[in-house]
Amino acid sequence: MSDAEKGAIDRFFDELDPVVFAFGALLTLGVIVAFFIDRDFVADGITTVQGEMVSYMNWALLVIVFLIVLFLLFLIVGPWGKIKMGDEDPEYSFFSFFTMLYSAGFAAGVVFWGPTEGLFYYADPNPLFGVEAESGAAMTYAIQQTLFHWALPQLAVFTIMGIAIGYFAYNYDNVPLRVSSALTPILGKENLDGPAAKVIDILAVFATIGGVATSLGFIGSQFISGLDYQWGINMGDAGILIVVTTMTILFTVSMVLGVDKGIRRLSNFNMGLFVVIMIATFIAGPTMFLLLLGSQAMGGMLSDFVSMSLYTGAGQEGATGWVEAWTVFYWAWALSWSPFAGLFIARISKGRTVREVAFTGIVATSAATIPWFTFVGGTAVWAQHNGVADFGAVIAGEAGPEVSGFILFSSLSLTLDLLIVEFAVPIGSLLILGFMVIVTTFFVTSADSSTLAVSMMTTGGKASPSTINRVFWGIVLGLTAAILMILGGEGGAGALQDAVVITGAPFAIVCFLALLCLVKDFSGSRGRVLLQEKTVIFGSARGQSDDEPSAAAEPGDDD
Repeated sequence: MSDAEKGAIDRFFDELDPVVFAFGALLTLGVIVAFFIDRDFVADGITTVQGEMVSYMNWALLVIVFLIVLFLLFLIVGPWGKIKMGDEDPEYSFFSFFTMLYSAGFAAGVVFWGPTEGLFYYADPNPLFGVEAESGAAMTYAIQQTLFHWALPQLAVFTIMGIAIGYFAYNYDNVPLRVSSALTPILGKENLDGPAAKVIDILAVFATIGGVATSLGFIGSQFISGLDYQWGINMGDAGILIVVTTMTILFTVSMVLGVDKGIRRLSNFNMGLFVVIMIATFIAGPTMFLLLLGSQAMGGMLSDFVSMSLYTGAGQEGATGWVEAWTVFYWAWALSWSPFAGLFIARISKGRTVREVAFTGIVATSAATIPWFTFVGGTAVWAQHNGVADFGAVIAGEAGPEVSGFILFSSLSLTLDLLIVEFAVPIGSLLILGFMVIVTTFFVTSADSSTLAVSMMTTGGKASPSTINRVFWGIVLGLTAAILMILGGEGGAGALQDAVVITGAPFAIVCFLALLCLVKDFSGSRGRVLLQEKTVIFGSARGQSDDEPSAAAEPGDDD
């Protein structure tokens, strides 16, 4: 063994947080081993635990996510937004910062659900609206519901974690860059290596692997379905392992190149191709209808935001099940991303203000997400409603949602009238090819950034963990994604959805506590917003008798 190899291995062991690494690795590897021993046992266990969690925590997820959105909006417009995370200047341009934040796991879900989600709401609308299924009115509500699920709330939960982790790590001395640091005011700076902090970091590793593996599983299944749909290549379980292994190698190369050369450049490429596919769909699809549909759907989302956020379906037959299958699942999925996405956001946010991070996390990213679901999802709903394309098998559950994009793009055509010559552009084939590429590149960037985050969690918060560490977690993520895809079977994403609720739901409490920690610190060091500084929140004020009249306030400069 060469000195370089010995040095790499020594660095790997020296940098480890042994407790977090051991428990996180053993817990995840235990699930992987159990899968190969008894697949049915793992599948049944995931379904059972998911059902219990949803039954008891559905209302809590809805309330917590709603409060997080309100707090982030306040940070954008309120006085605390000017607080800076560290003393240095930002490391990346705003565009690179935005694209990396957007590509860090979230965009994988956007690509997967873009062509298909509106179809399910068109066929089975939210009971809150009382609209007839597959009607003209259902088209608008379908896109409205999709925009609600993919704009502010999902983005908010990992943004709050990014701000909390980054603020305490960069503004306090000797606070490491890790998930438990988000709760510094509660745990105490001197206890960040204590048992409670270790438990939070272990849960963060497990939640990250479950959430990110779900994202990678969605994207991987979409890629494999595309090969089968377009070229008749049916790969089976062995093919899933081959494809995921190949993609794991790709993101490992990107990961070894580092954040600047790997993740940043690939994220910029992703956004460029993302915009091209979105605009091409807009042009080839029902352009004017999409503008009308998008305006109405966005207006409906804003006006109904509070009721949609807190709707539980109480008292309506089947409505609670609808909410749990969609909204609760999405919030749990986002919460499972929150440790890794928050840590990655904190890693790239040094030198930025709280307002910049909050604005980028929920406003700038929403500005990219809303047109995608309006143009791509709206075109799919329009095509189904008008008989241009047939998504019946997807809606009925006979085909997985991952094939919707290929059905949609193959139905589109574009004819250019050049003077006296009409020229047919094979827009459908080009879009399918571009879709396959973006599926792959978003898989790579999601796996890349998440592997970096897990490596940071298991090394006590090191910003640049060793290559061996990152490769190890990359392999674990790839294997977990492949297993969830296989468990999902031909029916689609069932096991993926169950797994993400299990790993994400408990982190709702951590995100809420992180919000409270920020409020406590900001109000204590930067001034209260609602109450004056001398207000006593608990107990009685001293120094003044109940019978003694208060002194009149002296006029200030503003009086």
